[in-house]
Amino acid sequence: MHGLGELEARVMDVLWRSSDVIRVRDVIDDLDDDRDLAYTTVMTVLDNLHKKGWVDRERNGRAYWYRATKSREEAAAEAMRALLDSTGDPNAVLLHFARNASDTESKMLARGLRQRGLKR
Repeated sequence: MHGLGELEARVMDVLWRSSDVIRVRDVIDDLDDDRDLAYTTVMTVLDNLHKKGWVDRERNGRAYWYRATKSREEAAAEAMRALLDSTGDPNAVLLHFARNASDTESKMLARGLRQRGLKR
């Protein structure tokens, strides 16, 4: 995900798969990792994600419980927006994408544009 390191992205994946708030220990247990990550390493990653605005946290006793501040889909859309903004010609990029989109992707784009038109 744009703006995240490898371990941060994997921690976010755990949070996005969870339907509730989650503790550091839960993140460690749910990480698909062959390495034995230290509790403090994962705690530091979650603290950094909190500072970056990717997660909210609430204290429960002596520990924090974490949840993602945005869905995976919202984060991906923000990454797409940042990528478009970084190009010299975002219109050309969008047109190129639209011309090469699959039928399913084209239908989803059309649906999104129709829904956007209803909100205005």
